[in-house]
Amino acid sequence: MNNRLPPAWSKHLKVASGPQTSPVPGARPPLARKLLPDPSDEMLLRQALELQNAERFTEAEDLCHRVLARSPNHALSLYILGTLGIDFDKELAIKYFARAAAQEPNNPYYQLSLGEARLKVGDYPPAITHLQRASELKPDLVEAVCWLGTAYLDFDKADMALPLFEKALLMNPNHPLVRTGLARTLMSLGRMDEAATCLKEAIARRLSVPDAYNSLVDTRKFSTEPEELRSILDELNNPAISPDESSQLHLAAGKVFNDLKRYGEAMEHFLNAKSLKAHDFDIDVYRKRVDSIINLFDTEFLASKAGYGSRSETPIFILGMPRSGTTLAEQICSSHPAVHGAGELTKLGRMAASIGLKLDEQGTFGEPIRALTIKQSQALAAEYLSNLRLYSSGAPRITDKMPHNFELIGLVGILFPNARIIHCRRDAIDNCLSCFFSNLQEGLSYSYDLRTLGLVYREYDRLMRHWQSVFPGRIFENRYEDLIADQEGQSRRMIDHLGLPWDDACLRFFEKVGSVRTISRWQVRQPIYTSSVKRWKNYEGSIRPLINALGDLAEL
Repeated sequence: MNNRLPPAWSKHLKVASGPQTSPVPGARPPLARKLLPDPSDEMLLRQALELQNAERFTEAEDLCHRVLARSPNHALSLYILGTLGIDFDKELAIKYFARAAAQEPNNPYYQLSLGEARLKVGDYPPAITHLQRASELKPDLVEAVCWLGTAYLDFDKADMALPLFEKALLMNPNHPLVRTGLARTLMSLGRMDEAATCLKEAIARRLSVPDAYNSLVDTRKFSTEPEELRSILDELNNPAISPDESSQLHLAAGKVFNDLKRYGEAMEHFLNAKSLKAHDFDIDVYRKRVDSIINLFDTEFLASKAGYGSRSETPIFILGMPRSGTTLAEQICSSHPAVHGAGELTKLGRMAASIGLKLDEQGTFGEPIRALTIKQSQALAAEYLSNLRLYSSGAPRITDKMPHNFELIGLVGILFPNARIIHCRRDAIDNCLSCFFSNLQEGLSYSYDLRTLGLVYREYDRLMRHWQSVFPGRIFENRYEDLIADQEGQSRRMIDHLGLPWDDACLRFFEKVGSVRTISRWQVRQPIYTSSVKRWKNYEGSIRPLINALGDLAEL
């Protein structure tokens, strides 16, 4: 398993099992003596920890399995396997953590790591349960309080996250998770000035400095050069910073220079930021995936699944390429009193993976869904609706705005034939450039390279054309430029597509009370503005690889 053990988890292991580098008897705390009763198990797991620390993950995994062969429910061995697998297979890591926690339910570190892992896959209610338990078991465990705050924030409950981060600030004002977490919460609540103050204090204390700068520049749009810009550039000269930290600082500098209309300098920083990322996206594999989706979800197959799933009209799927206007569309829709905005949910993607909608070496893509029965489809739809209802128990409509659900419209069509779908489309070059300028989440590494971005956009466009052909009239295309040119007209058409009566609150989406959890936090709290339309022309001389890759989709 080729992954790096997160530093926080490594710390937990040291606390739970004693020093990783010293096998001296008696050096470990009492908890470790309880966890490692068998001397031979202790020796193997100490070796596993040392191998893990040296990033020899496969060898560490083998030693853990040797312990499990003798003791199938050995808690610490299960726990170490969870930490080894978290960046490789999160679902499997969750199973290991859950088994460890079941063996020792009063171990706060097992509860903490299980909660963190649940949080990473967007499984918020159980994440909250385990993180609360970790906090109860060890009240001074500041990581548990911070991750619990993060879970509430991601669960659209920023009002509950705020007192947790304020508590953590009192517990340990110098912990790296505290001030950035507090700032994220304040930003989600629209309290940008307070967030900026919090981030400046983090920087002054030298806490998560690159991350803090990256968030700080998103609290406002700059019209004059801020003093922080010189500080960011100075930080980039620090030889001790890691490639990831350097990338964050370059993105922060690029954002400021872009605001200041110093486009040449901005592009230099954006290119440097992305050059420090691992360009591991395989466009050929992605093309095969799109081919497989199109071949599977043809008209004949979809007709064979008519009458499957749920008749519910509750879900609204807002999708499209990242940075295509999905957050703006959700804010407009969720300003309607009948609509609750749940944000970017992982549930549909996790369900799709569980029923074979991913490529594998055996070429079995889609076989489980071909064999799907009506009863199974109803169970899957009920599972998704149950998860959706966690965000609002009574709203007639609830949005899921995970952009890459555009890959799963076929599954949506089977499970929810009455669900509304809003496809957000934007000028191709502007859309791709916005992705390139953003620090997108893991799994979107195609955004690190201009040419690859253009090629992926072409595949997205090809797939959306297929969905429009097999689901005629079901997908509302919300073009960003149309919304900018005619906000009320386009908003009315969008609400009409949802089958709802018009409400003027949808024109005042920027006044909506509540949290916003994406990188569009600042933008969606402003009235409609036009500065993002044809922004790419400011960079035309530097983005030829993107324009060439887009081909006829580039509107020059």
